[in-house]
Amino acid sequence: MQLIDIGANLTHDSFDHDRDAVLQRARDAGVSRMVITGASREHSPQALELARRHPGELFATAGVHPHHASEYTAECDAEMRALLAHEEVVAVGECGLDYFRDFSPRPAQRRAFEMQLQTAVDTGKPLFLHQRDAHADFMAMMRNFDGKLGPAVVHCFTGTREELFDCLDQDWYIGITGWLCDERRGLHLRELVKHIPASRLMIETDAPYLLPRTVKPAPSHRRNEPMYLAHIVEELARDRGEDVATTAANSTAAATAFFRLPAA
Repeated sequence: MQLIDIGANLTHDSFDHDRDAVLQRARDAGVSRMVITGASREHSPQALELARRHPGELFATAGVHPHHASEYTAECDAEMRALLAHEEVVAVGECGLDYFRDFSPRPAQRRAFEMQLQTAVDTGKPLFLHQRDAHADFMAMMRNFDGKLGPAVVHCFTGTREELFDCLDQDWYIGITGWLCDERRGLHLRELVKHIPASRLMIETDAPYLLPRTVKPAPSHRRNEPMYLAHIVEELARDRGEDVATTAANSTAAATAFFRLPAA
């Protein structure tokens, strides 16, 4: 079983002391390739650097998360475009809107998102998207670019049935994380994942965040890491009524096609 983690924040400082061991544990768990999330002006170059140290295994995105939207200046835009010129950088983002936290003012979020959507148009690279509590504005901004964008994945989908079908109606891909394993917040996803076409479904850990709550035995720390992708795919397969091997193979094929990855 070969898995692809499409969203791992491996530049996070919680991995600084054991990053190589984290990568080895992931390999041992069947995670053969990973896309390292670039989510800020600081971490997007680090994601590329990490990907270049592990050719063919690690890849990167380059973008600015809505939490950091205030830093998205013209200079920042030029830096992201320069990063996206590298073949190891396989998507624009993480970008989008987050009205749940509002760590950046909403006008700044919309401006940064619009600039990154234009970057996706100009570079032809797929989009790695974030949306939380901002569905109406998110959909409106995406529709402004109808017919101009390539493939898009709504990363770490946690939304409603209506939101899911709005995304699927646009032929976007859906990223499922360990949120599925959270009986407090993710129970609705157990039913919704049955409706995602196999060719549009991808899996991710969002490490070091969102440690699956159903991992047994529970680790003594709260840090998530890519090796737990195997646990997520098992839960996902059960909810979809599929063999684990089928869910794994389909999600790997979808990710390979979406990010235009070389064959493993």
